[in-house]
Amino acid sequence: MTKFDAVVLADGDFPTHAVPLSILEGAQHVICCDGAISHYPQADIVIGDGDSVPDQFRHKLIQIDEQDDNDLTKATRYCLQQGWKKIAYLGCTGKREDHTLGNISLLMRYYRDWGIEGLMLTNHGFFIPSQGDQCFTSQAGQQVSIFNFGCTRIESEGLKWDSYTYQEWWQGTLNETLSDHFTIHADGWYLVYQTYKNKKTSINNG
Repeated sequence: MTKFDAVVLADGDFPTHAVPLSILEGAQHVICCDGAISHYPQADIVIGDGDSVPDQFRHKLIQIDEQDDNDLTKATRYCLQQGWKKIAYLGCTGKREDHTLGNISLLMRYYRDWGIEGLMLTNHGFFIPSQGDQCFTSQAGQQVSIFNFGCTRIESEGLKWDSYTYQEWWQGTLNETLSDHFTIHADGWYLVYQTYKNKKTSINNG
């Protein structure tokens, strides 16, 4: 897994899987989004409007009251100001579904508009924003989904079902890798999701 300049921890479901937990514990810098500081008090700073920050952590607060962007974006802008572009995003899913969908889509905005090399990790897998021709490491049987963000051509190698130019997000879901890598050929932007476990392991272990 990539080494990151910083971790941004949002106030969704706190990580329980070993992969995101190890990234959090090994992070050089941890920036919490508002109320997430209650779940990880050892974070360096907390960014947001401060409405969910307990009094004992307000000395770590960088208060940003504008409402044009959410706290995840405010924290990302802070990272950019520090020169940090390799960012792991944790705690961005779970709880409210509208927040989950919004946070996932923001990962593509950060990559496309700001050059952020972001990875959003959940308790089940991870999202990677991508562009053009890319090769991804994997394991045979790993579940993969591909979401189109404007491509007019998408092709794949090393997946069980051939990719195509998906018009709807559901069309690129529930694919499967055949070996230790797969390749996407595309003429634009897309988002890849990979599970931590392969299908056989998931079935055996529940």
